[in-house]
Amino acid sequence: MQSATRLTLLLCAAWAAALLYGEMGAYWGRPPLLLVAIRFLPIAGQYSDNHVKIAVIADPQLMDSTSLGLPASSVALQAIELFTDLNMRRSFQSVILPSKPDVILFLGDHFDGGPYLSDEEWQESLFRFKHIFSMSEQRTNPHVPIYYLSGNHDIGYSGFHSIHPKVISRYEKEFGPRNYHFLSGEVDFVVVDAQTLDGGAKQSKERASTWEFIKTLSSGNESNPKVLLTHIPLYRPDNTPCGPHRSSPVINQRIYNAAMDQGIRYQNYLSKETSDLLLRLLKPTLVLSGHDHDQCTVVHSTTFGPVTEHTLGTISWQQGNLYPSFMLMSAGPKLIPNSTDSSHGVLTNLCFLPKQTHIYIWYIFQFLITILLLVFWPTNGLSSLPYMNKLVSFMRYVGAELFSRTKEKDDEEDGEYEMVFDAEGSMHLVKKAVARPPRTNSDSRTVGRGNIVARPTARKHQTEPDSSVLVEMGSETPPEDGGKLPRPSKWNIRKVLQRLFRVVQSIVVIAALNVPLYMMLLFKDWIDR
Repeated sequence: MQSATRLTLLLCAAWAAALLYGEMGAYWGRPPLLLVAIRFLPIAGQYSDNHVKIAVIADPQLMDSTSLGLPASSVALQAIELFTDLNMRRSFQSVILPSKPDVILFLGDHFDGGPYLSDEEWQESLFRFKHIFSMSEQRTNPHVPIYYLSGNHDIGYSGFHSIHPKVISRYEKEFGPRNYHFLSGEVDFVVVDAQTLDGGAKQSKERASTWEFIKTLSSGNESNPKVLLTHIPLYRPDNTPCGPHRSSPVINQRIYNAAMDQGIRYQNYLSKETSDLLLRLLKPTLVLSGHDHDQCTVVHSTTFGPVTEHTLGTISWQQGNLYPSFMLMSAGPKLIPNSTDSSHGVLTNLCFLPKQTHIYIWYIFQFLITILLLVFWPTNGLSSLPYMNKLVSFMRYVGAELFSRTKEKDDEEDGEYEMVFDAEGSMHLVKKAVARPPRTNSDSRTVGRGNIVARPTARKHQTEPDSSVLVEMGSETPPEDGGKLPRPSKWNIRKVLQRLFRVVQSIVVIAALNVPLYMMLLFKDWIDR
């Protein structure tokens, strides 16, 4: 029983350590704030007040009734929504906000089924979004500006707008215009509604307004570097390498057109013509995009030089990426004095979040190990196992042999030697003979060191065992009352029931100590303080 108790206490401690790391400790060192601070220092070693740190988040894509085909009242859907929202809020509150960004930027796809949700469902998703990415915990600077891009999961593609125009007005009412630009750290950030750039509906109002906005900026001030922000990535040839940070296979171009030439119904990338025209008109130094849910870095060749595009992975662990991430970007004046390269005004750093899927897999693995240990752990501990006794006996034997050899060696080293010369004059060391006291002849025999002597006892005191009391050890004697012995099957059932009771008892103890701890860690970042 003491062995089972010690095992239960050990498992309680193991579960507490796993929960503390998985729900809290894994987030403490991400991103390494010291390394991030060094990474964002200008090369010249002088930090300017005009530099701003921008946190870039892509594709939260809050799950809803359109995500898994489950009804909105489904308990399974509500549980998935809860754990997904909890994880994103924890990432935002424990990792992104502690990096102290001056600006927060969302690259689109705030919701999953945004265009298809009813007004009531859309408002519910909006409330969840504002709670997950709440700035109430940012007490040092609660008024950090936040900028939003529209994604295809927010308003749909051009082929959807002609049928449901209200989705655009509903989005713009809460998140602002779809095409705009802002200045931050002496860098111009250009936000475009990429969902309306391509399509067969040449005369659509949305597509015309987007291209008019782009052409207006192309003739503007070009003294500041530009960063193009688009939810849908720019065109790249099929099977273009995405760099070392990508964890999933590369996705190639895929375009679905709506019927009756009503525009695009789905696309992975912008068309080549649209991408080339965007780069030629805006001449950006950097392009940031989302939509792909995985990291990808490509370089576009243009007439004015190479342009790097970073496609950010999703922040959500439920959107097909085992390695959720966000980006920290520093924007400001040129970091190298007298440099003509405007890209020196922008630095980027990709920051990975804890692998929540791997944490849950570890919980499952540890649960299985816990059950196996409780079921198969010996009642009297490991010492009751035959191989453990043999192992202990072997270790004792090895220790005794080593000790005896060491003792003999010490005795040999402690002896006295004398020099003896042979007929040829060579010298030899010969151990001196040690004079031992003569052994006295007596009936006593010494059995150890000291004065204790064992003497033989008289035979007359030895009595022969009575043959009437000899009992064969292998035989079974029936009880005096004539009852029957318990059957082996009943005895095995009793042992199984006892073991089952012990397992259930241990699980209850482990759960009683760790479930409250898990609930406290789970909701500690969910409630606004």
